[in-house]
Parts: sequence; structure tokens; C-alpha cells
Amino acid sequence: MPPEAGDAICAPARRSGIPASALAVGAADAAQAGLDGWLFGLDHPSYHALVGYADDRELRRAAYTAYVTRASDQGPNAGRWDNTPVMEEMLALRHEQARLLGFESYAHLSLERKMARDPGAVLELLGELASRARPVAEAELAELRAFARDQRHISDLQAWDLAYFTEQLRVAKFALAEEELRAYFPVPRVLEGLFELSRRLFGVRIDPQEGVDTWDPGVRVYAITDAQGELRGRFYVDLYARTNKRGGAWMDECVVRRRTRDGVQIPASYLTCNFSPPTDGAPAHLTHDQVTTLFHEFGHTLHHLLSRVDYAPVSGINGVAWDAVEVPSQLLEHWCWEPESLALISAHRTTDEPLPGTLIERLRDSRNFHSGLRTLRQVELALIDLRLHLDYDPVRGARIAQTVAATRREVAVITPPEFNRFMHGFSHIFGGGYAAGYYGYKWAEVLACDAYSRFEERGVLDPRTGRDFLHAVLEPGGTRDALDLFKAFRGREPKIDALFRHDGLATAEATA
Repeated sequence: MPPEAGDAICAPARRSGIPASALAVGAADAAQAGLDGWLFGLDHPSYHALVGYADDRELRRAAYTAYVTRASDQGPNAGRWDNTPVMEEMLALRHEQARLLGFESYAHLSLERKMARDPGAVLELLGELASRARPVAEAELAELRAFARDQRHISDLQAWDLAYFTEQLRVAKFALAEEELRAYFPVPRVLEGLFELSRRLFGVRIDPQEGVDTWDPGVRVYAITDAQGELRGRFYVDLYARTNKRGGAWMDECVVRRRTRDGVQIPASYLTCNFSPPTDGAPAHLTHDQVTTLFHEFGHTLHHLLSRVDYAPVSGINGVAWDAVEVPSQLLEHWCWEPESLALISAHRTTDEPLPGTLIERLRDSRNFHSGLRTLRQVELALIDLRLHLDYDPVRGARIAQTVAATRREVAVITPPEFNRFMHGFSHIFGGGYAAGYYGYKWAEVLACDAYSRFEERGVLDPRTGRDFLHAVLEPGGTRDALDLFKAFRGREPKIDALFRHDGLATAEATA
């Protein structure tokens, strides 16, 4: 947080609304830094605790401003670590690379080895999603504005109010608060249930490994073996935010399966998140959204470790089309909403009872809350990414701000303040592998929802369907075209209907 916000948060009134779990972490972080009071940084758990829950509107504004102006020419550290020249150079070099290789743009180069193949196919998908989502998003935003006006007399809803009133409205509509759910998801129980779910679906056993060197005392190591007792891989689990740790959540390879002169090299991977760490000797508890994040990254983990391919370039996640690599991870998210699997991963902090049926029903009712706004946001980011790489002109330069503004005018129903520089911290396309590929999340979601519909038809814990997915999609890695692997599992070409149904957009009026 900016110094003035960090100082002022010591006042009791400024702490109003912030969850006790977040305050406990903030107090521990302050003590570790040799400070009094509560210390909130710009890691996502800290940021979300403020913008999502702080009753103090000025505190939310300060947190939002600091977060969306990171590494830019705006905000409390304006110009100090400005990424603008770096971003412009990266876009220029990517375009030069594409032209040297005979491609029209970096977008064409990027899509050459993806399922979509052509920018036109991506634009068609994004256009269809936008046309379905926009009327829903407009209605959702109107409801949110009316709620803020009626409840707090706020008629000028701002960007730093959105998360706060979204949570307030969720509670009002579904009698369901994130913090209420958090009490049911202690990390040990969530992991235990996740591993049991994997055993039932894919026939694998996951056991902790002791005595393995790690880079932090909080990191845990596990081994995964199959039904025949064969060791298939190992993975490191690093769940908690800490000083100087990269933000976000991800899975990455450590060792790739390959066959050597000495036999098969066992794969290994990292599963990394940035959840609030445990305090006072009690286990950390997760929100349902964080549980979904953990399931997502574990889907990537299974994809990498359960490979049966002996050649490293196409083993595990290697060689998999970038717009298909999210299919296993997004597929696994669906079990975060099913009563059968929720019973495995939940246990109340005081009673040890699993999530009751009444809460499960309210949770499932809330699944599509603001699905229109969420979909439009993903479409917006995907379009910005694609156009930055598709329309790059060496004469005019990157034109990042202009591209962002034009895309928002076209598809967004929420316009952020002018000082917003989210792109300067958009690591997916500037620090990761999603350049001209961010659309892949929605592309893969089409496949994942359609794949999950087979589980819905056969039973969400049906072991035969799980084994079919293991053999058809997880084990082959990048040895075959991703569409062929999908068809081997689903028995047909993918359909978008399941995505619309799961997102609550199936009955929306399409205008395109």
C-alpha cells in the first residue's frame, strides 16, 4: 500500500469490514517488518482483502490506484519502474521475428501451432461470446449500480467500488459470503479431498514425501503413483504468499518425462499459489474461489506428470497447443461445484462437518453470478492481446494505450479510470507464454465444458469416464493434434453449447 494508506489503516474505522483472517496476516506481516499495526502489500490476497471488503471507500481507492498503476507512468510510484519502453520493445521484436519467419504478424506466428490456426477463427469466437454476454453484463451492472445507490447512497459507482459491492450484492442475493465458505475449506482437508478425487477418477495415489530439500519451509512435496504401483511423478506445492514471491498462481515443469539410457526419467513439477498463509498455528483456510484456483493448477499438474510419452519435446504439457493446454485445468474446476466432491474437500474449522446441503445449494445458485461481466472481461483482454500483435505497425509503434481504449469502447460495459495501467502488469502476455494467445482460456473453456458434459452424462465420479480422459488426453501429451485427442475422448467435434449452459448464457439473446 502507499505509505499514507498503510499509516492510516491503524485507525479502527479504517479496518471496518476487512476479514479477520486478512487482518491476522496483515498483523503478522507488519510484525515481521518491524512495524506496528497492519501491513498490506499488493499481492493479490492483500489487495482483494481491501478492495473486496474494506468499508472505507478511500482505502479501497488507494489500494486500487496502487494496484492498477504498478510499473507505469501513473500512480504513487509514477515513472519509477515504468514498463512502457519494455512493452513497446517486446512488441516490436515479436513483429520483427514474425516477419523474418515469413508471417504477416506475430499473431499469425503464434497461432500457427495452436488449435485456432487463424486470427479470424479467434475473432469469430470472441465475437460470439461478446454478443451473448453483453446484454447479460449490462443488466448485471445496472443491478449493481442500483444496489450501491440503495444501500450506501453511492450514485457514482467507481472501479474501486466494484469488487466491494459485488461481494455485498452476492451476500444479499444468495445469503452466501466468501468468508462464510472459507471456514469450510482448511488447506489440509482440501488437499486430501483433491487427492481422493484424483484416485477415484484417474486411479492414482498421491502421498507426501519427507526429507526433500525445498526453497521454503512451507513447501510440501508429493509423489504420484498409478493403480499398478508405478511411480509417475513428483510435485512441489508452494501455496502461500510471502515477501518477494512472484504473484499469481501457476504450474510449471521441473523435470520432463523422457527415456534415457538408464531408463525413464520421472517427471516433476511445481504447483504455486499465493494464498494467505496460516497464522497462530492454525491451518490456512481458502475461499471457494481459491479452491477453484488450486484445482485448476492441479489439473495442469496431472497433465504434466501422467504423461506416457518418452520424448521430452512432446511429453507432459510440452508440444500441446497453447489454446488446448488449459483443458485439463479448466475441466478439474467443475468438481469444485459438485456435492459429491464438495463432501470430500470441506470440513468446518470448529465442527469438522462437511459443507451442508443448504450452503451447497446456495453456492451452486451463485455460480453464474456476474457471468456476463466476467465473460466480457475475458473477451476484452483476449481482444487487446490479439490486436496488439495482429495490428502492430512498425511505423506507428505499439500504440498500447490506443488499442486498449478502442477495445474497451467496443466490448466493455465498465470503463476504468484513465490512470488505469493494468497492461503494465499483465504478465500473461508480457512475462509469460500467452502472447497472442490469451484467448486460449476461453477457447479451452469450450472444450473443457464439453468434455465435462460427458461426466455429467455418465456420473461426475464415474471412474470409467475418468480413465478414458486419462488415456485419451492426459497421457498422450503433445504427440497428437489436440482436436484429435478431444474427439477421441468425446467421440465428436467440440460444441459451444455446454459453455453457454455452464455460464448461464444459454438463454441469452445472441445479436450477432
